[in-house]
Amino acid sequence: MGRGRAKAKQTKVARELKYSGGSLDPERLKAELAGITPSPFSPAVVEDDEDEDDPYALPDDDER
Repeated sequence: MGRGRAKAKQTKVARELKYSGGSLDPERLKAELAGITPSPFSPAVVEDDEDEDDPYALPDDDER
């Protein structure tokens, strides 16, 4: 439930990608696949801070 807006946005983005006249730059694609330059579309690296307590986490067995 509540997924309608997210799905609509995904559909919109997919249609834009499918029907856009976007040009393909083979040299940029080669460089991106080789890992030479970071892509503006690559996901950001998120470091998980394990020391931080999650207020919504279930208690461990030894904390009960």
